[in-house]
Parts: sequence; C-alpha cells; structure tokens
Amino acid sequence: MAIQALLSIGELSRRTGLSVSAIRFYEAQGLVKAIRTTGNQRRFARADLRRLSFALIAQKLGLSLAEIAEELATLPLKRAPTRNDWQAISRRIRGALQQRIAMLERTRDLLDGCIGCGCLSLARCRLYNPDDEAARAGAGPRFLLGDRPRRKAK
Repeated sequence: MAIQALLSIGELSRRTGLSVSAIRFYEAQGLVKAIRTTGNQRRFARADLRRLSFALIAQKLGLSLAEIAEELATLPLKRAPTRNDWQAISRRIRGALQQRIAMLERTRDLLDGCIGCGCLSLARCRLYNPDDEAARAGAGPRFLLGDRPRRKAK
C-alpha cells in the first residue's frame, strides 16, 4: 500500500471527529489496525475512516464494543466496504436496534404516565403499580421489560 494512500492518526482524527486517544483505544480493541512507518508512526488505511465512523454511530445507537467489533470483523481490512457489506451488517443489527427502539418508546410512554399522575413513585403508585404488584413479577423494571400493569376492575 502506497504511503500516500495512508492517513496519519491526526488526519484520521480530523476526518472522523474522534480524538486521537479514542482512535488509539479502538486500535487497542482491534477495530482498526495501524501500519507502522520506518519512523514508527501510525498510518491507517482510508477504509478506516468508515470503520471508525461506523463504530462511533453504532455506540450512539447502543451497540456494545463487542458487538461493534463482531460486525467490523466481517468487513475487509484493506479496502472500503461496499454497499453489500453495509447491507449485511444492517440486516444483522436491525433486530437489536428494533428492540432498543421499542424499549425507548416504552420508557417514554411510561415516564409520561408516571409524571402525569404526580406521585413519581412506582412503589406507591395507585395508577400504574397498585400495592406494588410489579414486585411479584420479578426483579427489575418490570413494566419497561414488557410486563403490563394490571388494571383493577371498577
């Protein structure tokens, strides 16, 4: 690979918006691989712009570093990913993203209801959790995990 086709870590930082330390971290995690010059300086393939951009967006979407690494491992190292490469990743992560979206929507809707009732306590809430019924279903945020509050018959 010609040295002109490679980017310095500073250039990569400017192009991706990631700090140099973040790029080094991602390199240590194996998401990108630097090529060392004879002067021991890091140089990165232009394709690493896309790899790091994907990592940045994927983290904002809630994917773990392990999930990101798993997806990036499917991409070629020496060339820019193709439309087909990205579509394959999109198909694989779509289900996880849909689950996160559904959880965010449930959280938003339940939060609106809780703030609307005024008590701000699901342990005492007569509207959503009378007599702390949610505790009987198990540990954790039961309604957020998909349980529904039972409505008392009138």
